[in-house]
Amino acid sequence: MRMSTPEGKLIIFSAPSGSGKSTLVQYLITTVPGFAFSISATSRAPRGQEQDGVDYYFLSNESFNTYVSEGAFLEWEEVYPGACYGTLRSEVEKSWAAGDAVAFDIDVVGGKNLKAEYGDRALALFIQAPSIEELERRLIARGTDSNDKIKQRIEKASWEMEQSHFFDHIIINDDLDRAKAEAKKLLIEFLAQ
Repeated sequence: MRMSTPEGKLIIFSAPSGSGKSTLVQYLITTVPGFAFSISATSRAPRGQEQDGVDYYFLSNESFNTYVSEGAFLEWEEVYPGACYGTLRSEVEKSWAAGDAVAFDIDVVGGKNLKAEYGDRALALFIQAPSIEELERRLIARGTDSNDKIKQRIEKASWEMEQSHFFDHIIINDDLDRAKAEAKKLLIEFLAQ
């Protein structure tokens, strides 16, 4: 699918749940100028302290489906049964119009799709926990999901880690400070191109 928006850059952060991609994105937004965060839309309910219009645009299933039929999403997917996520075209267009690159905190399939669509205009970073066991520990410690949801996320994570070769760089998040420094270096280099 082609977009009618001006040429711009994209920075894609993808990972299995609990790998730390949101933590890295939040850090980079406050320390690296020149890019804006694309707030995704989702049909799932907020978790913990999540806020509409800050963490996600929380939509009903009906509203999400209306956006799909209107072509309002650049990409979208049902990530888990009954939980759809998508990237609103308007978020990307707004950032590019302001002269900013656009950063995405997005699931692995969405990340692969955006990288395939935008090629060299996209920097695709795969954030990986050091092991499945560590990933499970982080999900439990996060305290936002039921045991069934954690099991579902862990089962999906094995497949997601096998997709890492579709991304430009893999950042192993076994030391947060090192992962922040590596991501920041890659981002600054990409924005300078």
